[in-house]
Amino acid sequence: MFQNDLLQGKRILITGGGSGLGKSMGRRVLELGATLVICGRRETVLAETRAEFDADFPGRTRAIPCDLRDAARVDALVEAIWEEGPLDALVNNAAGNFLARTETLSPRAVDAVLAIVMHGTTYVTLACGKRWLAGQHPGNVLSIVATYAETGSPYVVPSAMAKAGVLAMTRSLAVEWGGRGIRLNAIAPGPFPTEGAWSRLVPNEAMDRAWMNKIPLGRVGEHRELTDLAAFLLADGSAYINGEVVVIDGGEWLKGAGQFSLMEALSDDDWAAMKGR
Repeated sequence: MFQNDLLQGKRILITGGGSGLGKSMGRRVLELGATLVICGRRETVLAETRAEFDADFPGRTRAIPCDLRDAARVDALVEAIWEEGPLDALVNNAAGNFLARTETLSPRAVDAVLAIVMHGTTYVTLACGKRWLAGQHPGNVLSIVATYAETGSPYVVPSAMAKAGVLAMTRSLAVEWGGRGIRLNAIAPGPFPTEGAWSRLVPNEAMDRAWMNKIPLGRVGEHRELTDLAAFLLADGSAYINGEVVVIDGGEWLKGAGQFSLMEALSDDDWAAMKGR
């Protein structure tokens, strides 16, 4: 679909880039010529991903451990990147989520999601944004949200709150910073299974079948479909797209708002088993 040099010369930071969709997006931007920085909390995972990328794209990936919940560490991360030159784009991908009946959540459980998804995303966006503005350097921010950022969703209320906040930040800064060379957009994915996360969010085969019934295309998304969309939004050819959220979910949200509403079918035993995971 794309020329191999589509992102040639671009320096891109992907948060949560050591695994899952972040890792898939990292590989895609490398394929298209970019240089890459990945960050995350798990140093071992980052090192493994960097080694894997270096085998195919030698010397074009830098991995820096960082806990995005800590604003000072985020600023130190971005400062370390800027020492080698400014970024061209930021992909806010790091996230945390789990299924729970909301009345069972503790304040700590709520904070665990909000701190990563909303606060961490804000910290890194501001750290990059202020440097782009000070240096009059163009910037591009792409955030991974969710279809329920617009609708809300039961059983993932902290995630819905946080993703809605990220979407509001995207639209607000698209207006505030757009005329100063920085554009912001978001992708709202439907189900794109990743190792580990999918089993935590889809607890049994019956629920998996019910989920497939919610999607008009009758299947989950393939990582390449999302990574190509991300590549397009990171490329210069999409330069007039600003403040937009692009849904990629096979039509799922059109069939029923609230991505996790079907979890009402879970029994008490199902909830207990899932908490054990």
